[in-house]
Amino acid sequence: MQFLVSVITDSTDLASPAERAAIDVFNDRLQAEGYWVFAGGLGGPGTATVIDSRGGEALFTDGPFVESKEFLIGFWIIEAPDLDVALNLAAEGSKACNRKVEVRPFR
Repeated sequence: MQFLVSVITDSTDLASPAERAAIDVFNDRLQAEGYWVFAGGLGGPGTATVIDSRGGEALFTDGPFVESKEFLIGFWIIEAPDLDVALNLAAEGSKACNRKVEVRPFR
């Protein structure tokens, strides 16, 4: 099964050098143990553009889709045999990046 592990924060501060090092160690473990699919960091909400083409013509709006104190700043996509393994890995990822994470399975 594949899972999205979303990294959630309320600050646009980048990861500290210690956090980056811990994330690198965690990423290396995910890769070595076969859980790694993909991961990435995202720009802050101010860098977002929302596109809505539901009315036929695309409407482009600068800024985040939802105004919120917390936002998505990065993610991992992992392959795990079940939700329990994914949750344990996500707990390690949360510790490594020093931020909250949310886990969701892909359908």
